[in-house]
Amino acid sequence: MPARPSASPASPRARASGRLRRRIGLAALSILLAWLLFVDDYSLWKRLGWHREHAALRAENEALQARIDELHQKLEAGLSDEVVERIAREHYGMRRPGETVYRVEGKD
Repeated sequence: MPARPSASPASPRARASGRLRRRIGLAALSILLAWLLFVDDYSLWKRLGWHREHAALRAENEALQARIDELHQKLEAGLSDEVVERIAREHYGMRRPGETVYRVEGKD
């Protein structure tokens, strides 16, 4: 069996070529990573913005739903007689029989 030649250290040209390939690979990887993080239509930066917007909209939706529930409860409770009388007097100028109403208007 013939003897194997011993492994000789790589030539300086081969080492420089390997370093150049690694640098090009790292540069390409860095560009790809920057693209995915900041430039792409579905970039991580945009996704974080969408997530914050989604959370804000959900909070606003919950607040509006609570307000709707409160208004439904008021509707179901109905209006008291005092409130109906006050609205009738203030908005529609109604009065009780035998009652005299004097309107006082301001300078506004």
